[in-house]
This record gives sequence, structure tokens and C-alpha cells, in this order.
Amino acid sequence: MNAFGSTRSSINRWNSKKPNLQLPRISLSVCALLFCFLFLLYLSSSFSSSSFMSSTAFSTSNSRQCNTQILALGEKFLFYAPHSGFSNQLSEFKNAILMAGILNRTLVVPPILDHHAVALGSCPKFRVPDPGEIRFSVWEHMLQLLRNGRYVSMADIVDISSLTSYSSVKAIDFRTFAYLWCGVRLESVCANEYNNLKQCGRLLAGLDGNVDKCLHAVDEDCKTTVWTYQNNEVDGALDLFQPNEQLKKKKKVSYVRRRRDVYRTLGRDSKAGSATVLAFGSLFTAPYRGSELYIDIHGVSKDQRISSLMKNIEYLPFVPEILSAGKEYIDKIIKAPFLCAQLRLLDGQFKNHWKATFLALQQKLDSILENANEPIHVFVMTDLPKSNWTGSYLGDLDSDSNHFKLFFLEESDELVLRASKKVMAVGHGLRWTSNAFGPGSIRDMKKKCASEKLPDVLLYIEETVCSCASLGFVGTAGSTIAESIELMRKYGVC
Repeated sequence: MNAFGSTRSSINRWNSKKPNLQLPRISLSVCALLFCFLFLLYLSSSFSSSSFMSSTAFSTSNSRQCNTQILALGEKFLFYAPHSGFSNQLSEFKNAILMAGILNRTLVVPPILDHHAVALGSCPKFRVPDPGEIRFSVWEHMLQLLRNGRYVSMADIVDISSLTSYSSVKAIDFRTFAYLWCGVRLESVCANEYNNLKQCGRLLAGLDGNVDKCLHAVDEDCKTTVWTYQNNEVDGALDLFQPNEQLKKKKKVSYVRRRRDVYRTLGRDSKAGSATVLAFGSLFTAPYRGSELYIDIHGVSKDQRISSLMKNIEYLPFVPEILSAGKEYIDKIIKAPFLCAQLRLLDGQFKNHWKATFLALQQKLDSILENANEPIHVFVMTDLPKSNWTGSYLGDLDSDSNHFKLFFLEESDELVLRASKKVMAVGHGLRWTSNAFGPGSIRDMKKKCASEKLPDVLLYIEETVCSCASLGFVGTAGSTIAESIELMRKYGVC
């Protein structure tokens, strides 16, 4: 009553000359009709929205379930969240293959992420994001790569064809998996439905919890867990490396690291084993203070299948298009025995260790000079632009043409661009797509997204060249790139 009364008095003041007694009735009728229209519109949008959502993996919070398409395959999948630079991503990829083999799951092959688009943090300092946060960040970046036409599968660069000899090791391209998981066409990533795919990623990340028989998000990370397999120790035993008292007090860290058998915890007979998708966070590991940061699986003598798989994945070569480009550069450009110098100077901790990095190279070159009758050929692999070599040891070498002849590659070089075009034309990653969403569908998706850009294959060609350096190799201490090159040299790529 009061509300309607105040409306009348207000209207009367604005129409003081000749009040219209029918105006309130007309206004009420219009309001009633408008209210009915908005209510019907709301019901319509709610119905269509709920209908759409129920057809996807992210459904609603009360009835979340896997998309029928992914369930119909009868497969169990393993998803993980790669991060940091390419060498770390490759290391994680190998660990993912191992985990998928042990757990008998189909591995979701990821794209190569931009350098440090997603960072892990520090496991030794117990300062890493939660696995759910990493998973969601990786999902977002993967969609961004699709949207921008910069998607390159790990299988486009690394040759995993040898894994087909293992019947228990199966793989699926991320683009196919995303289509099956979300239940929407991936053209959505280039359209207004992008937010729906974000919700789908939120479910996969486990940010809203696990879903029975659909998703199990592995939230045990390097702060709490070291994964083992058939190592004859008590499951759940304390690991050797624990946060020290100073860290506990300063950072208020309460974590306890335990060693857990991955198959007992996540295998077929576990609660996690019934889930269609098992989603890990980071799978990065490294030796640290007598232990491993996250995965400690070595020499599995009881399971010959896994033991053989571990030997097979220790070294995964680049695809033939990359290897042939590196060998072509050696044969047609360098044309002589040479030394490779991998000098990481600008990134992270390495920018503070120029003196030590250059000293190792200088000592190696001095030893070669003692018996050299002609200029030493040196292939330089560095993140320091040539325009900034002046005043450094690199600049000194470059100016001393009597003793040294330097070679280096750039992303714009014709050989690099040609190799990049070949990699995209062959599309090795498309071999791991399923019939439900195969190469043809992916090509259709590319047409509707941004124009496809050539991938940067410079790093992979440089590593190939360095692996063939007959006069030796000098790498930056602590660099994962140097470790990758040493591994290639061990396996005799050339």
C-alpha cells in the first residue's frame, strides 16, 4: 500500500495541471506484462542453459558426470600439467608415460607450452602452487594456444612411435581428449562459448572436488609425497628429505613427506582406479639430498614390462624432420669437425654466473688450440643476442678469426623455417587422435580459429647440432638443456 501510494504522489507532482487518473492503472498493466515477459525469458534461458550443460562433462554441481562420449570408449585416461621450459616439459612427459604404463591408462599427449607460461615454484623450499591451480592454469594456456594458432603437440616434435610396441602404453591427443571430455566442439575456443570450456577445465582441475567414476584429481604433490613402485619398503614410510625446523618456523610449513606406492594408491583396485580420468598436477622430479623430489622409480626388476619401458623412454629422439635439419646444417654450413658451446646467460640463476660459464669454455678451447693447425670451428648455442656479444668472451672469440670460426643459428634462418614447415605439414601429433575427433576435425577447427603460425623449432635443431659435435661439448652447469644434449650424445644421434 505505501509503495503504490508514494508512486501516485510522485506522478501527481509531475502532472499538476491535469492529473490523469488512468495513468497508474496503465503503468501497472505495462509492468505486469514486462514482468511476465522477463520471467518467461528467464525460464527459456535457464532451460536451454541447463540442457546444454547437462550434455557436457561439467554438467551442474549437483549432477556432475562424465560426458557419454568419453564413457562410451571404455578407456581410462591420465592427464597431467606440464610447465616451465621445454626440457622440463620433456622430462615430465617421460614421467607421464611411465605413470600411464604402470597404471594402464591412456596418456593425454599435451601441446608444448610457452616457455615458463606456467611455473612450478620450488619443491625443496616447499613453495609450489596446489596441483588444482597448476592443472587449471595449464588448461587455460592449452586453449590459448589453440585459439592463437600456436598449438604444437609434444608428439609433433618428439618421436614416440617406438611406444606402439608396448600394448599397455596408449596415447590420445589433447585436442581429441578435450572434445570428448567437454562434449562441445573445439571451435568454441574461438567463439563466445570460450567460458564454457573454462568451466570444463575447472572440473578437470578438480577445483570443485572429485566426481565418482568420472574424475580423480591427484592432490598429492612434492610437498607431501614421493611416488614409488615395487621397491620393497613400507608403503607410507617417511621420506629422507623433510622440511627443516627453520623452514617450519619461518614459513609455517607443516608438511610431512611420505613414500607411497603409486599402483597401490592409484591403481586398478583403488578408489582412484575406478575414475575415467586420473588428473595429476606437475610430474617434475629430480634427485635432491639423497631422495627424489616427487617420483622415485628405478630398476623395477619384478615387472619386466615396466623395466623395459623405462629403458625405452630414457631417450626419446626428435622427429626425423628435426634431426635431418640439424645434420644438414653440419654438412652444408659447418663442413668440418667442431665444438659446441651451449651458453645460457640470461635466464634465472644463470645471469649471475657468466664468469664460470665462460671459464669452462675457455679451458676447453685452450686445450684444443695446443694441437690445432687451423681455426677451430665452434657452434654457439646461446640466449645472448649477437648484438650484445661485444665486451664478453663471446665477442673476443668472434673477433679472433685467426684461431676461431663461430657458427650460430637464428629463428629466421631459411633452414630453420623450412624445417618448421615440414614439421607442421607432416603432423605427427595427429596420429594420436581418435576416430571420434580425428585429423579432419582438427583441420576444420584450425580453419575457424586464428591462422596457424609456424612453431619455433630452433632449440631442437640446435640441440641436434650440438649432439653431433665431434670436438666435444661444453654446456652450462645446471642447465636442463645441457643435460638433454649430453643424453643425445650418449645415445649417438649422429
